[in-house]
Amino acid sequence: MLLSLSYIFILGLTLAYLFEKLHLPKLIGFLLTGMLLGPFLFNLIDPKLLSISSELRKIALIIILIKAGLSLDLKDLKQIGKPALLMSFLPASFEILGWTLLGPSLLSITRIEAMLIGSILAAVSPAVVVPKMVNLIDEKIGTKKKIPQLILAGSSLDDIYVIVIFTTLTSIMQGQQANFMSFLNVPLSILLGLFLGAFIGLILTKIFNCFYTNNHPIRNSVKVMIILAIAFFLVELENVVQQWVPISGLLAVMAMAMMIAEKENFQVTNRLKQKFSKLWLAAEVLLFVLVGAAVNLNYAKSAGVAVVFGILLALCFRSIGVLLALTTSNFSFKEKLFTIFAYLPKATVQAAIGGIPLALNLSCGNLALTVAVVSILITAPIGAYLIEHFAPLLLEKENNRHTNI
Repeated sequence: MLLSLSYIFILGLTLAYLFEKLHLPKLIGFLLTGMLLGPFLFNLIDPKLLSISSELRKIALIIILIKAGLSLDLKDLKQIGKPALLMSFLPASFEILGWTLLGPSLLSITRIEAMLIGSILAAVSPAVVVPKMVNLIDEKIGTKKKIPQLILAGSSLDDIYVIVIFTTLTSIMQGQQANFMSFLNVPLSILLGLFLGAFIGLILTKIFNCFYTNNHPIRNSVKVMIILAIAFFLVELENVVQQWVPISGLLAVMAMAMMIAEKENFQVTNRLKQKFSKLWLAAEVLLFVLVGAAVNLNYAKSAGVAVVFGILLALCFRSIGVLLALTTSNFSFKEKLFTIFAYLPKATVQAAIGGIPLALNLSCGNLALTVAVVSILITAPIGAYLIEHFAPLLLEKENNRHTNI
């Protein structure tokens, strides 16, 4: 396993450096590293490491979501309001609609199969979008109109919505009945996740401040370990209680970090952000390399022009959904165009759920996995490039002054 990690970091960082020199996102280098080292090409990653790949990817996501929560300001989210709520489900709904309408004629599948494939592809990738938006917040690009904050909030809720839709559709295709509670799980999961995370964040800040008041301050490094431990607990809690009550563990993690940022002073929050930024340096490599390793290139080879055409057309539907969600915003056309770009990348969710229909022996299983793989290969690098390249061109940069973000 140690040798595999050596390959991952050496080759991953080397390719990331080369792609940055070519003015392309380093993410492409990490994804390519995973494909090269993964089981479908040179098979140089230890199977023991691959067996815990999903857990390692989840840890990396938790780290960047904590950093995102520390970067968000509750006052900003209140100002965003309705557009953030619409962005959490409207673009995904339009992409599912696009597949439902076009899938049967393009791929010779049934309407329900097309809808299922659409639900796999409709989730925006938090692994790609969240770190990019956090960087924009740190650099004060687009923050005057709270554009990165809007995309952060909307994309985080988007994944919950899509996964619930996907789960409901797989139940229907297995002959089970979909009921009202299945759809009620979406808002319930969001609200409970936000409430639980905010409550725990409030308790943590009181504990931290209590030790500080008693002249026994907790070191920031220890705070990082405590926050991580609680975050791991929240994510696993979701799996334990899901049969009784739906809770979004990842959303709870972000809400916890947001509450800590709200209640702690600016200096402490800033130091915590710096420490999580350092953790992210290693976590980022592992996340994207392991996502790349999960991409089965054999399925990608079997994809025809119709699959690629379907993905691109569905993204057009998605873009219409983004524009409709932003009708009440004060964004300019350039800012709306950037938001469309930011909602294109797909990676982590598709890698996680793309193979489920095949594992369930559904008739569209092979096709669903193929489309999921191809969507990652197309949208992750292109979306990352569009975000990095066009953010300085399409968004306004604030003056470099002290803000409470």
